[in-house]
Amino acid sequence: MMISNLFYSIVFLMSRIPWPVAQLAGKMLGLSFSKLPILRRDDIQESIVRSFEGRLSEEDCRKILRGVYIHFGQMVFEVPHILRLNHENLSRYVVFENEENLRNALAKGKGVFILTAHFGNWELMSAAVPLHFGRQAAVVVRPIDFAPMDRLVSRIRSRFGTEVIPKQRSMRQIFLALKKQKLIGILLDQNVDWYEGVFTPFLGSWACTNKGLALMAVKTGSPVVPAFPVRQEDGRHRIIFEKEIPLVSGDKTAEVEENTILFTRVIESFVRRFPDHWFWFHRRWKTRNFCELP
Repeated sequence: MMISNLFYSIVFLMSRIPWPVAQLAGKMLGLSFSKLPILRRDDIQESIVRSFEGRLSEEDCRKILRGVYIHFGQMVFEVPHILRLNHENLSRYVVFENEENLRNALAKGKGVFILTAHFGNWELMSAAVPLHFGRQAAVVVRPIDFAPMDRLVSRIRSRFGTEVIPKQRSMRQIFLALKKQKLIGILLDQNVDWYEGVFTPFLGSWACTNKGLALMAVKTGSPVVPAFPVRQEDGRHRIIFEKEIPLVSGDKTAEVEENTILFTRVIESFVRRFPDHWFWFHRRWKTRNFCELP
């Protein structure tokens, strides 16, 4: 608990740094790390080159890599500002685009699945959306391995009443949240074991993707609305709401696979448009769709 309190004190102090200064400090931090052979730098570069093979030059891919480090360096300094977020200053941090897409889905009265990824400043988005729309929310997450950091992040995430649902055995809590017409944030861009997901094409390779969202969306009839935050030149984050995804129905096995492919395709489209916004540090293609012979 002492470590958690220490982290919280540091984060609180970071939240006092003026927003433009925080972003500049984050940029400098990211640039520094981009020059060091750490944090899987070579693996990330290889993934970027493979994902954009035939589309971008190696120099362009190196620029993306540098941009990835800059973006997440800035995010380190931006997330503490969630502690200062309120209705009065929200517009200093975010702007919303196509918000009618979410309002139309909410009007159905079945709760809404927010499809997103570890993309842009997803932590800021998870706080800003329920605050702006005046709706309770829940987010499904994998607990951080370092317990003090997990407690700190959960504390920040729940600042506006957002329910933090651990990924393991989460379905019952999700169904209860939907009955209360909550917004359910699902980050669908992490690798899972073969028995948890289906293989979907993603950035030119097969990736094992969690099938839970497809199963729950079909079962409940709750709409799925993609939302992604994009960094703007003025320092704010533009939260883009795409139209509700029409779900495929029919054969149960086929509909799970086809809907998961649809969800993954949306995520891929944003990663291709804004490649430096995505969390390339995650081993997205770890689970293989074939057995490697010795």
